[in-house]
Amino acid sequence: MKVFIDHQKFSTQKYGGISRYFANIIQGIKHTSDITYQLGVMHARNHYIKNEPLPMKGKFCDTILNRNERYDYRLNQLYCKRLLEKLDFDVFHPTYYDPYFIKPLKKPLVVTVHDMTHERLPEYFWSQDPLTQQKRININRADCIITISNATRNDLLDCFNVDPAKVVMIYHGIDIDTPLQTQPVADLPEQYLLYVGDRSGYKNFYLFMNAVQKIAARRPDLHVILTGGGKLEVADREFIHRLGLTERVRHINATDEQLNYLYQNAQLFVYPSLYEGFGLPILEAFKANCPILLSDTDCFREVATDAAVYFKPTDVDDLIDKLESTLDNPTLKTQLVANGTRRLADFPLQKSIDQTLDVYKAMA
Repeated sequence: MKVFIDHQKFSTQKYGGISRYFANIIQGIKHTSDITYQLGVMHARNHYIKNEPLPMKGKFCDTILNRNERYDYRLNQLYCKRLLEKLDFDVFHPTYYDPYFIKPLKKPLVVTVHDMTHERLPEYFWSQDPLTQQKRININRADCIITISNATRNDLLDCFNVDPAKVVMIYHGIDIDTPLQTQPVADLPEQYLLYVGDRSGYKNFYLFMNAVQKIAARRPDLHVILTGGGKLEVADREFIHRLGLTERVRHINATDEQLNYLYQNAQLFVYPSLYEGFGLPILEAFKANCPILLSDTDCFREVATDAAVYFKPTDVDDLIDKLESTLDNPTLKTQLVANGTRRLADFPLQKSIDQTLDVYKAMA
């Protein structure tokens, strides 16, 4: 049987959790004898498929197509439409929710719902954002829906009139067997809190930074390292300047290996988000033996269990209290790392891949 994986997130992400998720599935298919795949990508700058035999590769193609970030998307969309018409596949699994494929698709559709953030927290998003509508169209057409946590599954069933029998929960996984690959980052402060990812509204970055500002005077050696989420723009820099933390905050555009190094050397990884579908950085921190402070949400409790300290998501005073009490308790941090190592064993990447391939077989 053949699985058709489309282009969307490979066209828009160089690095990113969703494109890495699908790249892992592709690698899993390569190690099976009864499943093949078709990748609807002509050209992309995505890191995770850099070794794929794409139809358009090399310096000449890069020179032409890298002039405009929309070129890849348009080219790959046309390519996917052509492949849909050929019907040379058994199951279709899009990497995101653009419903361009709905009308021409004649084969079973598998959709992965990574979170229900837009539905649960609509006040944080642009009212003209089409994502919620596109997601609904995907969900209504899907023959099988994969959710990446029970919390996300429950939210999906609460928000949509979906047959529960069509919804399969498959946790994200991480490679727990390969030793951690690290690359040192120069000029790191000895003591820092690590913040990973986007800094937009529901990610709760501003509450986190306000808490840091309250404890900064008492902890003159404590810094904050930010990574991912794009460079600090003018509004970010002004916010940090108003807090008096310009010299204490640094953004690093880290590779995967550098990110592992940042986890490995942090005093704490702080993940203050109001909502997530899973929270893959939790597993990354577990593998790097980094103690974790999380907002107290259903999803984070489900994934991390007793391997993290939790704070009330909108209570800056509680965050301040949990930051200081955890930083001052080396015994607690050691215990969190030990619990994280134990919990990590429940999320092997191969298990996640195998369960996904079982879905494909059932659909075909």
